[in-house]
Amino acid sequence: MEDAVRKELDTLEQMVINWKESYLNMATPEGGDEYLADELRSEVTEYISPFVRRLFECKYLTSMEASEFLERCYGHVEELRQLLKRPEPEPEAEFAFKVVWQKVTRIFRPEK
Repeated sequence: MEDAVRKELDTLEQMVINWKESYLNMATPEGGDEYLADELRSEVTEYISPFVRRLFECKYLTSMEASEFLERCYGHVEELRQLLKRPEPEPEAEFAFKVVWQKVTRIFRPEK
């Protein structure tokens, strides 16, 4: 692969990384933002894939190089998807919270 092509691919990947960070900044604390990963996937499919396909068709990239590059780009999509997932509360932590909450409510509302 020529240096100019490598630089072009680095620029494209940096675009994907910037998009990923932008979508991550749009995430809300409440969660439910999985659609942002779908949006990033659409961006890669619409803007990056055709460019890479054209580089392949013009023989600037081999099939393997094109596949590896697109795999890295879609890897950023999956990375975003993982970052957007809200961790499920651990059952023990949830149980401990309920026990503490019951004790607190008894202090402020003693049973008769």
